[in-house]
Amino acid sequence: MTRTYVGSRLRQLRSERGLSQVALAQTLSISPSYLNQIEHDARPLTVSVLSKITEAFGVDAGFFDSQDDVRLVAELREVLLDDEVEAGPHANDAQQISSLVAGHPEIAQAMVNLHRRYRIATDQLAAATDERGDGSMRGSITAPHEEVRDYFYQRRNYIHELDVAAEEMTTRMRMHSADIRREITNRLESVHGVTIVRRVDLGDYTLHRFDPETRRLEFSAALSAGQRTFKLATELGYLEYRDLLDKLVDEGNFTSEDARALGLLGLANYFAAAVMLPYRQFHGAAEDFRYDIERLSAFYSVSYETICHRLSTLQRPNLRGIPWSFVRVDRAGNMSKRQSATGFHFSSSGGTCPLWNVYETFGSPGKISTQIAEMPDGRNYLWVARTIERRAARFGQPGKTFALGLGCELRHAGRVVYADGLEIGPHARVTPIGAGCRVCERQQCPQRAFPALGATLRVAEHSSTVSPYMATEDR
Repeated sequence: MTRTYVGSRLRQLRSERGLSQVALAQTLSISPSYLNQIEHDARPLTVSVLSKITEAFGVDAGFFDSQDDVRLVAELREVLLDDEVEAGPHANDAQQISSLVAGHPEIAQAMVNLHRRYRIATDQLAAATDERGDGSMRGSITAPHEEVRDYFYQRRNYIHELDVAAEEMTTRMRMHSADIRREITNRLESVHGVTIVRRVDLGDYTLHRFDPETRRLEFSAALSAGQRTFKLATELGYLEYRDLLDKLVDEGNFTSEDARALGLLGLANYFAAAVMLPYRQFHGAAEDFRYDIERLSAFYSVSYETICHRLSTLQRPNLRGIPWSFVRVDRAGNMSKRQSATGFHFSSSGGTCPLWNVYETFGSPGKISTQIAEMPDGRNYLWVARTIERRAARFGQPGKTFALGLGCELRHAGRVVYADGLEIGPHARVTPIGAGCRVCERQQCPQRAFPALGATLRVAEHSSTVSPYMATEDR
Protein backbone atom coordinates (compact mmCIF):
# COMPACT_ATOMS: atom_id res chain seq x y z
CA MET A 1 0.00 0.00 0.00
CA THR A 2 1.33 3.46 -0.86
CA ARG A 3 1.75 6.06 1.85
CA THR A 4 -1.73 7.44 2.27
CA TYR A 5 -2.52 10.48 4.42
CA VAL A 6 -6.19 10.70 5.35
CA GLY A 7 -6.35 13.13 8.26
CA SER A 8 -9.33 15.18 7.12
CA ARG A 9 -11.37 12.12 6.12
CA LEU A 10 -10.69 10.32 9.40
CA ARG A 11 -11.76 13.44 11.32
CA GLN A 12 -14.92 13.52 9.20
CA LEU A 13 -15.71 9.89 10.05
CA ARG A 14 -15.10 10.47 13.76
CA SER A 15 -17.29 13.57 13.71
CA GLU A 16 -20.13 11.67 12.00
CA ARG A 17 -20.12 9.11 14.82
CA GLY A 18 -19.80 11.71 17.58
CA LEU A 19 -16.63 10.09 18.95
CA SER A 20 -13.71 11.65 20.77
CA GLN A 21 -10.15 10.80 19.77
CA VAL A 22 -9.81 8.65 22.87
CA ALA A 23 -13.00 6.70 22.12
CA LEU A 24 -12.05 6.10 18.49
CA ALA A 25 -8.53 5.07 19.47
CA GLN A 26 -10.00 2.47 21.84
CA THR A 27 -12.28 1.15 19.09
CA LEU A 28 -9.33 0.80 16.72
CA SER A 29 -7.02 -0.60 19.43
CA ILE A 30 -4.39 2.10 18.87
CA SER A 31 -3.06 4.82 21.13
CA PRO A 32 -4.68 8.28 21.18
CA SER A 33 -1.34 9.85 20.27
CA TYR A 34 -1.02 7.62 17.19
CA LEU A 35 -4.57 8.52 16.13
CA ASN A 36 -3.80 12.20 16.65
CA GLN A 37 -0.77 11.87 14.35
CA ILE A 38 -2.88 10.18 11.66
CA GLU A 39 -5.54 12.90 11.87
CA HIS A 40 -2.92 15.62 11.45
CA ASP A 41 -1.19 13.81 8.56
CA ALA A 42 1.97 13.23 10.59
CA ARG A 43 1.58 9.46 10.05
CA PRO A 44 0.15 7.61 7.02
CA LEU A 45 -2.76 5.19 7.23
CA THR A 46 -1.53 1.59 7.41
CA VAL A 47 -3.19 -1.53 6.05
CA SER A 48 -3.96 -2.87 9.53
CA VAL A 49 -5.58 0.36 10.74
CA LEU A 50 -7.56 0.65 7.49
CA SER A 51 -8.85 -2.89 7.99
CA LYS A 52 -10.00 -2.08 11.52
CA ILE A 53 -11.79 1.08 10.37
CA THR A 54 -13.66 -0.63 7.54
CA GLU A 55 -14.71 -3.48 9.85
CA ALA A 56 -15.76 -1.26 12.76
CA PHE A 57 -17.64 1.42 10.82
CA GLY A 58 -18.94 -0.34 7.75
CA VAL A 59 -17.16 1.86 5.18
CA ASP A 60 -15.24 0.48 2.25
CA ALA A 61 -11.59 1.27 1.56
CA GLY A 62 -12.69 3.69 -1.12
CA PHE A 63 -13.91 6.05 1.61
CA PHE A 64 -10.27 7.03 2.10
CA ASP A 65 -9.48 7.23 -1.59
CA SER A 66 -8.05 10.70 -2.17
CA GLN A 67 -9.95 10.78 -5.47
CA ASP A 68 -13.18 10.98 -3.47
CA ASP A 69 -12.37 14.70 -3.20
CA VAL A 70 -12.65 14.96 -6.97
CA ARG A 71 -15.94 16.86 -6.85
CA LEU A 72 -14.55 19.59 -4.60
CA VAL A 73 -11.36 19.73 -6.68
CA ALA A 74 -13.44 20.22 -9.83
CA GLU A 75 -15.60 22.88 -8.18
CA LEU A 76 -12.58 24.79 -6.90
CA ARG A 77 -10.89 24.56 -10.29
CA GLU A 78 -13.99 26.02 -11.92
CA VAL A 79 -13.92 28.90 -9.44
CA LEU A 80 -10.27 29.66 -10.16
CA LEU A 81 -10.89 29.57 -13.92
CA ASP A 82 -13.45 32.37 -13.63
CA ASP A 83 -11.87 35.43 -15.26
CA GLU A 84 -13.48 37.72 -12.67
CA VAL A 85 -11.64 35.94 -9.85
CA GLU A 86 -8.25 36.90 -11.35
CA ALA A 87 -6.51 34.01 -9.62
CA GLY A 88 -3.34 34.32 -11.67
CA PRO A 89 -1.66 32.15 -14.32
CA HIS A 90 -0.64 29.35 -11.95
CA ALA A 91 -3.92 29.05 -10.04
CA ASN A 92 -5.08 26.22 -12.28
CA ASP A 93 -2.27 23.92 -11.22
CA ALA A 94 -3.98 20.56 -10.61
CA GLN A 95 -1.51 19.42 -7.96
CA GLN A 96 -1.82 22.62 -5.95
CA ILE A 97 -5.62 22.49 -6.04
CA SER A 98 -5.65 18.81 -5.02
CA SER A 99 -3.25 19.53 -2.15
CA LEU A 100 -5.42 22.38 -0.91
CA VAL A 101 -8.55 20.22 -0.96
CA ALA A 102 -6.84 17.27 0.71
CA GLY A 103 -5.26 19.33 3.47
CA HIS A 104 -7.90 22.01 4.00
CA PRO A 105 -11.28 20.81 2.70
CA GLU A 106 -13.20 23.31 4.84
CA ILE A 107 -11.29 26.25 3.35
CA ALA A 108 -11.72 24.91 -0.19
CA GLN A 109 -15.47 24.48 0.37
CA ALA A 110 -15.70 28.00 1.82
CA MET A 111 -14.07 29.40 -1.33
CA VAL A 112 -16.56 27.54 -3.53
CA ASN A 113 -19.50 28.75 -1.41
CA LEU A 114 -18.23 32.34 -1.47
CA HIS A 115 -17.90 32.28 -5.25
CA ARG A 116 -21.40 30.84 -5.60
CA ARG A 117 -22.86 33.67 -3.52
CA TYR A 118 -20.86 36.21 -5.49
CA ARG A 119 -22.22 34.77 -8.74
CA ILE A 120 -25.81 34.95 -7.48
CA ALA A 121 -25.35 38.52 -6.28
CA THR A 122 -23.78 39.54 -9.60
CA ASP A 123 -26.64 37.99 -11.56
CA GLN A 124 -29.24 39.71 -9.42
CA LEU A 125 -27.48 43.06 -9.84
CA ALA A 126 -27.27 42.53 -13.59
CA ALA A 127 -30.99 41.73 -13.71
CA ALA A 128 -31.84 44.85 -11.70
CA THR A 129 -29.72 47.16 -13.85
CA ASP A 130 -30.36 45.32 -17.14
CA GLU A 131 -26.62 44.92 -17.74
CA ARG A 132 -26.75 41.81 -19.91
CA GLY A 133 -24.46 42.96 -22.69
CA ASP A 134 -21.57 40.64 -21.86
CA GLY A 135 -23.67 37.50 -22.40
CA SER A 136 -22.67 36.04 -19.02
CA MET A 137 -26.09 36.46 -17.43
CA ARG A 138 -27.06 33.20 -15.77
CA GLY A 139 -30.39 34.46 -14.53
CA SER A 140 -31.39 35.49 -11.06
CA ILE A 141 -34.71 33.78 -11.72
CA THR A 142 -32.96 30.42 -11.40
CA ALA A 143 -30.92 31.40 -8.33
CA PRO A 144 -33.43 30.13 -5.69
CA HIS A 145 -33.60 26.57 -7.01
CA GLU A 146 -29.84 26.56 -7.60
CA GLU A 147 -29.35 27.44 -3.92
CA VAL A 148 -31.61 24.57 -2.90
CA ARG A 149 -29.81 22.12 -5.20
CA ASP A 150 -26.49 23.21 -3.71
CA TYR A 151 -27.89 22.75 -0.18
CA PHE A 152 -28.62 19.07 -0.85
CA TYR A 153 -25.53 18.67 -3.04
CA GLN A 154 -23.17 19.78 -0.27
CA ARG A 155 -24.81 17.33 2.12
CA ARG A 156 -24.39 14.51 -0.41
CA ASN A 157 -28.19 14.33 -0.60
CA TYR A 158 -28.57 12.82 2.88
CA ILE A 159 -30.28 14.69 5.76
CA HIS A 160 -29.64 12.52 8.80
CA GLU A 161 -32.00 14.07 11.37
CA LEU A 162 -34.92 14.12 8.96
CA ASP A 163 -34.28 10.60 7.68
CA VAL A 164 -34.13 9.15 11.20
CA ALA A 165 -37.29 11.01 12.24
CA ALA A 166 -39.16 9.65 9.23
CA GLU A 167 -37.98 6.10 9.90
CA GLU A 168 -39.02 6.30 13.55
CA MET A 169 -42.48 7.53 12.54
CA THR A 170 -42.84 4.67 10.07
CA THR A 171 -41.85 2.18 12.77
CA ARG A 172 -44.47 3.58 15.16
CA MET A 173 -47.21 3.50 12.51
CA ARG A 174 -46.36 -0.04 11.48
CA MET A 175 -46.95 -1.23 15.04
CA HIS A 176 -50.65 -0.94 14.18
CA SER A 177 -50.63 -1.98 10.53
CA ALA A 178 -48.28 -3.17 7.83
CA ASP A 179 -50.02 -0.88 5.35
CA ILE A 180 -48.04 2.35 5.58
CA ARG A 181 -50.25 4.08 3.02
CA ARG A 182 -53.37 3.55 5.11
CA GLU A 183 -51.57 4.52 8.30
CA ILE A 184 -50.45 7.87 6.82
CA THR A 185 -54.08 8.62 5.96
CA ASN A 186 -55.29 7.49 9.39
CA ARG A 187 -52.70 9.62 11.18
CA LEU A 188 -53.65 12.73 9.22
CA GLU A 189 -57.34 12.17 9.99
CA SER A 190 -57.21 10.96 13.61
CA VAL A 191 -54.22 12.87 15.02
CA HIS A 192 -54.37 16.09 13.03
CA GLY A 193 -58.07 16.32 12.19
CA VAL A 194 -57.48 16.52 8.45
CA THR A 195 -60.37 15.87 6.10
CA ILE A 196 -59.12 14.16 2.93
CA VAL A 197 -61.22 14.57 -0.20
CA ARG A 198 -60.74 13.19 -3.71
CA ARG A 199 -61.74 15.75 -6.32
CA VAL A 200 -62.36 15.52 -10.04
CA ASP A 201 -62.69 19.28 -10.54
CA LEU A 202 -59.38 20.72 -9.33
CA GLY A 203 -58.50 21.76 -12.88
CA ASP A 204 -55.70 20.76 -15.18
CA TYR A 205 -52.81 22.09 -13.14
CA THR A 206 -53.61 21.53 -9.44
CA LEU A 207 -52.59 18.13 -8.09
CA HIS A 208 -53.40 18.73 -4.43
CA ARG A 209 -54.04 21.55 -1.99
CA PHE A 210 -54.25 21.80 1.77
CA ASP A 211 -55.88 24.56 3.82
CA PRO A 212 -54.21 24.72 7.27
CA GLU A 213 -57.16 26.69 8.68
CA THR A 214 -59.95 24.28 7.76
CA ARG A 215 -57.66 21.23 7.78
CA ARG A 216 -59.11 20.18 4.44
CA LEU A 217 -56.81 18.34 2.02
CA GLU A 218 -58.01 17.87 -1.53
CA PHE A 219 -56.22 15.82 -4.17
CA SER A 220 -56.78 15.35 -7.88
CA ALA A 221 -58.28 12.14 -9.19
CA ALA A 222 -55.47 12.16 -11.77
CA LEU A 223 -52.91 11.20 -9.12
CA SER A 224 -51.81 7.58 -8.90
CA ALA A 225 -51.93 5.77 -5.56
CA GLY A 226 -48.20 6.27 -5.05
CA GLN A 227 -48.35 9.97 -5.96
CA ARG A 228 -51.29 10.49 -3.63
CA THR A 229 -49.49 8.85 -0.71
CA PHE A 230 -46.42 10.99 -1.39
CA LYS A 231 -48.50 14.20 -1.20
CA LEU A 232 -50.15 13.03 2.02
CA ALA A 233 -46.76 12.15 3.55
CA THR A 234 -45.41 15.58 2.60
CA GLU A 235 -48.26 17.33 4.41
CA LEU A 236 -47.76 14.99 7.38
CA GLY A 237 -44.14 16.13 7.52
CA TYR A 238 -45.20 19.77 7.73
CA LEU A 239 -47.65 19.00 10.52
CA GLU A 240 -45.45 16.72 12.65
CA TYR A 241 -41.95 18.07 12.13
CA ARG A 242 -42.32 21.74 11.24
CA ASP A 243 -39.80 22.80 13.91
CA LEU A 244 -37.18 20.39 12.56
CA LEU A 245 -37.86 21.47 8.99
CA ASP A 246 -37.48 25.15 9.95
CA LYS A 247 -34.24 24.38 11.80
CA LEU A 248 -32.77 22.60 8.78
CA VAL A 249 -33.80 25.45 6.48
CA ASP A 250 -32.17 27.96 8.83
CA GLU A 251 -28.91 26.03 8.49
CA GLY A 252 -29.05 26.62 4.74
CA ASN A 253 -28.59 30.40 5.14
CA PHE A 254 -30.60 30.98 1.98
CA THR A 255 -30.32 34.44 0.45
CA SER A 256 -34.01 34.96 -0.41
CA GLU A 257 -37.48 34.01 0.79
CA ASP A 258 -38.07 32.17 -2.49
CA ALA A 259 -35.00 30.00 -1.90
CA ARG A 260 -36.06 29.38 1.69
CA ALA A 261 -39.56 28.33 0.62
CA LEU A 262 -38.17 25.98 -2.03
CA GLY A 263 -35.73 24.57 0.52
CA LEU A 264 -38.57 23.89 2.96
CA LEU A 265 -40.54 22.12 0.23
CA GLY A 266 -37.49 20.07 -0.75
CA LEU A 267 -37.01 18.92 2.84
CA ALA A 268 -40.70 18.06 3.21
CA ASN A 269 -40.50 15.99 0.02
CA TYR A 270 -37.36 14.30 1.36
CA PHE A 271 -39.30 13.42 4.52
CA ALA A 272 -42.16 11.98 2.45
CA ALA A 273 -39.84 9.67 0.53
CA ALA A 274 -38.14 8.60 3.77
CA VAL A 275 -41.52 7.72 5.31
CA MET A 276 -42.67 5.71 2.30
CA LEU A 277 -39.26 4.05 1.84
CA PRO A 278 -37.77 3.79 5.37
CA TYR A 279 -34.00 3.72 5.33
CA ARG A 280 -33.01 0.37 6.82
CA GLN A 281 -35.67 -1.65 5.04
CA PHE A 282 -35.13 0.10 1.72
CA HIS A 283 -31.34 -0.23 2.00
CA GLY A 284 -31.72 -3.96 2.61
CA ALA A 285 -34.09 -4.39 -0.32
CA ALA A 286 -31.80 -2.38 -2.61
CA GLU A 287 -28.84 -4.56 -1.71
CA ASP A 288 -30.86 -7.78 -2.05
CA PHE A 289 -32.25 -6.71 -5.44
CA ARG A 290 -28.81 -5.46 -6.55
CA TYR A 291 -30.20 -1.98 -7.13
CA ASP A 292 -32.71 -3.16 -9.74
CA ILE A 293 -34.78 0.02 -10.06
CA GLU A 294 -37.75 -1.56 -11.83
CA ARG A 295 -37.94 -4.39 -9.32
CA LEU A 296 -37.81 -1.94 -6.40
CA SER A 297 -40.47 0.19 -8.08
CA ALA A 298 -42.81 -2.80 -8.37
CA PHE A 299 -42.03 -4.02 -4.84
CA TYR A 300 -42.87 -0.66 -3.21
CA SER A 301 -45.54 0.40 -5.75
CA VAL A 302 -43.90 3.76 -6.34
CA SER A 303 -42.57 5.37 -9.49
CA TYR A 304 -39.24 4.69 -11.17
CA GLU A 305 -38.20 8.28 -10.43
CA THR A 306 -39.02 7.99 -6.72
CA ILE A 307 -36.81 4.91 -6.46
CA CYS A 308 -33.94 6.66 -8.28
CA HIS A 309 -34.19 9.66 -5.99
CA ARG A 310 -34.26 7.52 -2.84
CA LEU A 311 -31.29 5.44 -3.98
CA SER A 312 -29.25 8.65 -4.22
CA THR A 313 -29.81 9.32 -0.49
CA LEU A 314 -28.41 6.08 0.98
CA GLN A 315 -25.47 7.64 2.80
CA ARG A 316 -26.24 7.01 6.48
CA PRO A 317 -22.83 6.89 8.21
CA ASN A 318 -23.21 3.41 9.70
CA LEU A 319 -25.22 1.90 6.84
CA ARG A 320 -24.10 3.32 3.51
CA GLY A 321 -25.45 2.13 0.21
CA ILE A 322 -23.79 2.68 -3.13
CA PRO A 323 -23.11 6.41 -3.53
CA TRP A 324 -25.19 7.36 -6.58
CA SER A 325 -25.54 10.53 -8.61
CA PHE A 326 -29.08 11.23 -9.83
CA VAL A 327 -30.10 13.57 -12.65
CA ARG A 328 -33.28 14.45 -14.51
CA VAL A 329 -33.10 16.25 -17.86
CA ASP A 330 -35.54 17.19 -20.60
CA ARG A 331 -35.19 17.08 -24.37
CA ALA A 332 -33.75 20.58 -24.46
CA GLY A 333 -30.94 19.59 -22.08
CA ASN A 334 -32.33 21.42 -19.05
CA MET A 335 -31.31 19.66 -15.85
CA SER A 336 -34.22 19.97 -13.42
CA LYS A 337 -32.80 17.60 -10.80
CA ARG A 338 -29.21 16.84 -9.92
CA GLN A 339 -28.14 15.21 -6.69
CA SER A 340 -24.92 13.41 -5.95
CA ALA A 341 -23.46 11.29 -3.19
CA THR A 342 -20.34 10.70 -5.32
CA GLY A 343 -17.42 12.72 -6.59
CA PHE A 344 -19.22 13.30 -9.90
CA HIS A 345 -19.03 17.01 -10.74
CA PHE A 346 -21.83 19.01 -12.34
CA SER A 347 -20.61 22.23 -13.89
CA SER A 348 -22.14 25.51 -12.72
CA SER A 349 -20.93 27.23 -15.89
CA GLY A 350 -23.76 25.86 -18.02
CA GLY A 351 -24.21 22.87 -20.30
CA THR A 352 -23.50 19.17 -19.90
CA CYS A 353 -21.92 16.58 -22.18
CA PRO A 354 -23.84 15.41 -25.28
CA LEU A 355 -21.88 12.13 -25.25
CA TRP A 356 -23.59 11.18 -21.97
CA ASN A 357 -26.07 8.31 -22.42
CA VAL A 358 -28.73 10.25 -20.50
CA TYR A 359 -29.43 12.16 -23.72
CA GLU A 360 -29.36 9.10 -25.96
CA THR A 361 -32.35 7.60 -24.15
CA PHE A 362 -34.76 10.00 -25.84
CA GLY A 363 -34.16 7.99 -29.02
CA SER A 364 -35.35 4.79 -27.29
CA PRO A 365 -38.19 5.79 -24.95
CA GLY A 366 -38.64 3.56 -21.91
CA LYS A 367 -35.61 1.41 -22.68
CA ILE A 368 -32.83 1.21 -20.09
CA SER A 369 -29.42 2.25 -21.40
CA THR A 370 -26.09 1.54 -19.70
CA GLN A 371 -22.78 3.28 -20.24
CA ILE A 372 -19.28 3.19 -18.82
CA ALA A 373 -18.16 6.81 -18.92
CA GLU A 374 -14.73 8.22 -18.18
CA MET A 375 -14.32 11.72 -16.79
CA PRO A 376 -11.26 13.83 -17.72
CA ASP A 377 -9.59 12.96 -14.39
CA GLY A 378 -9.59 9.27 -15.38
CA ARG A 379 -12.34 8.15 -13.04
CA ASN A 380 -14.86 5.73 -14.54
CA TYR A 381 -18.58 5.66 -13.82
CA LEU A 382 -21.41 3.25 -14.59
CA TRP A 383 -24.49 5.17 -15.76
CA VAL A 384 -28.00 3.74 -16.02
CA ALA A 385 -30.51 5.88 -17.92
CA ARG A 386 -34.04 5.69 -19.28
CA THR A 387 -36.92 8.00 -20.12
CA ILE A 388 -40.13 8.40 -18.16
CA GLU A 389 -43.37 9.87 -19.42
CA ARG A 390 -46.07 11.66 -17.50
CA ARG A 391 -49.13 11.53 -19.67
CA ALA A 392 -51.60 14.36 -19.99
CA ALA A 393 -54.88 14.16 -18.08
CA ARG A 394 -56.90 15.06 -21.17
CA PHE A 395 -56.62 15.49 -24.92
CA GLY A 396 -54.79 18.66 -25.95
CA GLN A 397 -52.89 19.00 -22.67
CA PRO A 398 -49.10 18.61 -23.03
CA GLY A 399 -47.48 15.72 -21.24
CA LYS A 400 -43.98 15.48 -19.82
CA THR A 401 -41.00 13.42 -20.92
CA PHE A 402 -37.77 13.31 -18.96
CA ALA A 403 -34.60 11.25 -19.03
CA LEU A 404 -33.40 9.95 -15.67
CA GLY A 405 -29.78 9.03 -15.04
CA LEU A 406 -28.32 7.14 -12.10
CA GLY A 407 -24.54 6.79 -11.92
CA CYS A 408 -21.95 5.34 -9.58
CA GLU A 409 -18.20 4.84 -9.66
CA LEU A 410 -17.26 1.74 -11.62
CA ARG A 411 -15.67 0.15 -8.55
CA HIS A 412 -19.22 -0.52 -7.27
CA ALA A 413 -20.40 -2.18 -10.50
CA GLY A 414 -20.22 -5.71 -9.07
CA ARG A 415 -23.06 -4.84 -6.68
CA VAL A 416 -25.33 -3.60 -9.49
CA VAL A 417 -27.54 -5.76 -11.69
CA TYR A 418 -27.02 -3.44 -14.66
CA ALA A 419 -23.35 -4.40 -14.86
CA ASP A 420 -24.21 -8.02 -15.66
CA GLY A 421 -22.92 -8.82 -19.13
CA LEU A 422 -20.93 -5.60 -19.46
CA GLU A 423 -17.27 -5.88 -20.34
CA ILE A 424 -15.43 -4.27 -17.44
CA GLY A 425 -11.66 -4.00 -17.55
CA PRO A 426 -9.00 -3.16 -20.11
CA HIS A 427 -11.29 -4.16 -23.02
CA ALA A 428 -14.35 -2.30 -21.78
CA ARG A 429 -16.12 0.09 -24.12
CA VAL A 430 -15.60 3.42 -22.38
CA THR A 431 -17.08 6.73 -23.51
CA PRO A 432 -15.04 9.83 -22.63
CA ILE A 433 -17.37 12.52 -21.26
CA GLY A 434 -16.96 15.74 -19.27
CA ALA A 435 -18.87 17.97 -16.89
CA GLY A 436 -19.51 20.46 -19.70
CA CYS A 437 -17.60 22.09 -22.54
CA ARG A 438 -16.65 25.16 -20.52
CA VAL A 439 -14.73 23.15 -17.92
CA CYS A 440 -13.77 20.05 -19.93
CA GLU A 441 -10.10 19.55 -20.75
CA ARG A 442 -10.63 17.21 -23.72
CA GLN A 443 -9.10 19.03 -26.68
CA GLN A 444 -10.01 16.60 -29.43
CA CYS A 445 -13.71 16.16 -28.63
CA PRO A 446 -15.79 16.37 -31.82
CA GLN A 447 -18.81 17.53 -29.80
CA ARG A 448 -17.13 20.54 -28.21
CA ALA A 449 -19.54 23.48 -28.42
CA PHE A 450 -17.60 26.17 -26.53
CA PRO A 451 -13.99 26.98 -25.67
CA ALA A 452 -12.94 25.89 -22.21
CA LEU A 453 -12.80 28.54 -19.50
CA GLY A 454 -9.34 30.09 -19.28
CA ALA A 455 -8.20 28.59 -22.59
CA THR A 456 -6.04 30.51 -25.06
CA LEU A 457 -7.30 29.49 -28.49
CA ARG A 458 -5.01 28.29 -31.21
CA VAL A 459 -6.57 29.44 -34.47
CA ALA A 460 -4.90 28.55 -37.78
CA GLU A 461 -6.09 30.06 -41.05
CA HIS A 462 -4.97 27.24 -43.30
CA SER A 463 -5.64 24.08 -41.28
CA SER A 464 -8.60 22.52 -39.49
CA THR A 465 -9.14 20.13 -36.60
CA VAL A 466 -11.96 17.94 -35.30
CA SER A 467 -12.74 20.67 -32.73
CA PRO A 468 -13.04 24.35 -33.71
CA TYR A 469 -11.75 25.43 -30.30
CA MET A 470 -8.26 23.99 -29.91
CA ALA A 471 -6.25 25.57 -27.11
CA THR A 472 -2.57 26.25 -26.76
CA GLU A 473 -0.58 23.96 -24.50
CA ASP A 474 0.09 26.61 -21.82
CA ARG A 475 -3.43 26.74 -20.43
